[in-house]
Amino acid sequence: MFVSDFRKEFYEVVQNQRVLLFVASDVDALCACKILQALFQCDHVQYTLVPVSGWQELETAFLEHKEQFHYFILINCGANVDLLDILQPDEDAIFFVCDTHRPVNVVNVYNDTQIKLLIKQDDDLEVPAYDDIFRDEEEGEEHSGNESDNGSEPSVKRTRLEEEIVAQTMKRRQRREWEARRRDILFDYEQYEYHGTSSAMVMFDLAWMMSKDLNDMLWWAIVGLTDQWVQDKITQMKYVTDIGILQRHVSRHNHRNEDEENSLSVDCTRISFDLPLKQVKQKFQSMDVSLKENLREMIEESANKFGMKDMRVQTFSIHFGFKHKFLASDVVFATMSLMESPEKDGSGTDNFIQALDSLSRSNLDKLYHGLELAKKQLRATQQTIASCLCTNLVISQGPFLYCSLMEGTPDIVLFSKPASLSLLSRHLLKSFVCSTKNRRCKLLPLVMAAPLSVEQGTVTVVGIPPETDSSDRKNFFGRAFEKAAEGTNSRTLHNHFDLSVIELKAEDRSKFLDALVSLLS
Repeated sequence: MFVSDFRKEFYEVVQNQRVLLFVASDVDALCACKILQALFQCDHVQYTLVPVSGWQELETAFLEHKEQFHYFILINCGANVDLLDILQPDEDAIFFVCDTHRPVNVVNVYNDTQIKLLIKQDDDLEVPAYDDIFRDEEEGEEHSGNESDNGSEPSVKRTRLEEEIVAQTMKRRQRREWEARRRDILFDYEQYEYHGTSSAMVMFDLAWMMSKDLNDMLWWAIVGLTDQWVQDKITQMKYVTDIGILQRHVSRHNHRNEDEENSLSVDCTRISFDLPLKQVKQKFQSMDVSLKENLREMIEESANKFGMKDMRVQTFSIHFGFKHKFLASDVVFATMSLMESPEKDGSGTDNFIQALDSLSRSNLDKLYHGLELAKKQLRATQQTIASCLCTNLVISQGPFLYCSLMEGTPDIVLFSKPASLSLLSRHLLKSFVCSTKNRRCKLLPLVMAAPLSVEQGTVTVVGIPPETDSSDRKNFFGRAFEKAAEGTNSRTLHNHFDLSVIELKAEDRSKFLDALVSLLS
């Protein structure tokens, strides 16, 4: 069920309890976690934090801890599946789910005892009505009057029996029609995957309602929203709307002048290119004065030359003292790079903790390390995209475009993780759409594969929706991947919280793609 009063129905419930906190491995989830941790620290709430990167880790962690806790909080995981069916919890377990994944599973929506959804209902949820998808079982009443009819005439008994048969036939027909409508309704509701309001923004709203919102919390909400924008999880209209909401909070905080050394500001610059290499390699403060003064005009002029639109976007920057200034999108890239770092001496949990720590102002050294990793990642992304386009690795499979990175590709290890591969795929699709002369290909989605494990012979496969001006950021590949795998018995692992990311045995790739082509044609 949806929670209407987050303070009373959520925070005050867990405030005096021991809580288990499951946090997904994405930047928005980390930011929401930081806000919730700050609130818990303020009110001395006891909690245990467990990072989870997929369904398997979530199930394993729940089995390990379920005897010790009755209250569980899930951030950016759990809303789009039947959570009770997956975890099989005890009846006294309560789950609070703050998740951006849509659509929300209907069982979670209508379970009013164990599932509490911390989701903004002003999002366009379009949940089907209860009576359209749930129906109480009706007990058959056939032959219920047999004993009382022992003394009746045979003709009367026969008439009543015929009436009962007709009634039962009508009920079965109505049930079949209802089940057919239910399948259609659920198909329409579940066929597209998309994202709702940032979980970090939801948690910041909670802090604001309790008058416990601080500058740090507002910054984390900004970074969480920026993560959605960087990864194209929300539409431009949604981003602009939410930026406006946060801008009002920024104005309020700066007016309050809570901390003069840590201020937030609005920035409207994004990308610079076509500048002298000698100048670009320097810090901005050391560049020529004339270049700094005319930077915006130079960027816009270069953008027009290449037919690029929307080179300016409203975002935020933060100052830590006088020396340290960071743009929200740079923090997103840095945190993402730390979390998906390919360094062999770090486990998934270690990377998660490093990324989480980098969001604190007391760990700026980790943030700067993340920025260096992000630069390396973005350079590799640019070089890989150029290589794919120059060697014509992006090919049309009919209903979609397909690109496969081969083992031995430079920096291939950087693209074995879901977020990095998805980011590469989105930028590759945008670049391909701008460079191709084939009008039909400009409207096609992209399926991309990259090696995951040479020893196990597996690849990571992601599906990206078409790149159009009117794109609603809804992704249909999640359900398509499931059906293609079922139809061909392909060995796949649907372990990621984003349904459009799967792991596939390299040997089954051909038949899987053939099934996908047939399904989408």
